[in-house]
Amino acid sequence: MRIAQVSPYDFAHPGGVQHHIASLSRELQSRGHDVSILAPCTRDEAAVDIGGVDLRTFGRSVPVPTAGSVARISFSVWHEWRLKSMLEDENFDIVHVHEPLMPMFALTASRFSPSATIGTFHAYNEGRGRGYMLWKKVLNRGAIRLNGRIAVSEPAKIFANRYFEGDYRVIPNGLDVDRFSTPAPRPSVMKEDAINLFFVGRVNEPRKGLRYALGAYSLLKWEFPNLRLIVAGAGVPDRESYRLMGERSVDDVVFVGPVTDADLPGYYQSADVFLAPNTGKESFGFIIIESMSASTPIIASNIPGFASVMTTGKDGLMVPARDEAAMATAIKKLIQNPGLRAQLSTNGRSTVNQYRWSRVADSILAYYDEVRDRQPVPPAKFQGW
Repeated sequence: MRIAQVSPYDFAHPGGVQHHIASLSRELQSRGHDVSILAPCTRDEAAVDIGGVDLRTFGRSVPVPTAGSVARISFSVWHEWRLKSMLEDENFDIVHVHEPLMPMFALTASRFSPSATIGTFHAYNEGRGRGYMLWKKVLNRGAIRLNGRIAVSEPAKIFANRYFEGDYRVIPNGLDVDRFSTPAPRPSVMKEDAINLFFVGRVNEPRKGLRYALGAYSLLKWEFPNLRLIVAGAGVPDRESYRLMGERSVDDVVFVGPVTDADLPGYYQSADVFLAPNTGKESFGFIIIESMSASTPIIASNIPGFASVMTTGKDGLMVPARDEAAMATAIKKLIQNPGLRAQLSTNGRSTVNQYRWSRVADSILAYYDEVRDRQPVPPAKFQGW
């Protein structure tokens, strides 16, 4: 099949959706399919390494705050025209649009693609999605067309269906499990004679919950002198995290900054406990399944995106979000019970196999075939935005 993977987000700025698209495209290409990625990109195609997949770039993006983060998307009318023309000329068998309601690049593909068109919904928000509410009436009156809809988790399905009603197939994100399970060198900061807690995420985003990992650590560090907290991720800690470290004299946290994809498995594998104190707005637990693949026991916030991929007491321990005392209690439990740590690690490695790209791609290809067999929904007629 000739398949177009459409990204609303700038491929020069890596993120979860871009990583999903690139990994899926490589898996489909390895099976003999002809795959092209269509995306905004502020750099030349040759400067973006996506493993040999054809990348068609459509100019610059602008940063827009969304869901506690920043999305870099395109609002260029010229590039929307280019995209519409390419979709008409290339005659793809499948046009797979990620975040199909995201203006304006993905929305253009969702509205005007002449091919069998599938949308994958990645987003989740516990509150009201203002952008979705703005479009709700327009979208449900046929302003865009999708022949099939995928949600990456049950929470993502519920969120999308709230604003854009229809039938959704839940197909999870995939992971290169072997990359995280193959033994990797131990980072020098992961001391063998210490109990290493590990956090990974953009440290300047409050929703990643760094301040709660810091709070839990501060409650335990005097009781367990060999306890250490290793923090990986771009940015600088937010104001609340700095305040907490100052007030509680937490001056021994190790901030290693951004970690490369090649080095990340070694951090997970060398950690005694992985902490995921995120506060919400996560549609899927990428960091959870990465830690499972590395056989690292997990303590995570009990939020829908994480609960969709792990079971507390089986694959890890879940605690209420924003509760540093509960997280500290869970950490202490794992420190004092090595047998429980080992059992959680074993169960996690078994659970994560369902997220292997080989299995996820099987489900996506089967859905492509199912959608192509249906009577297609005709594209909209272009009358300008």
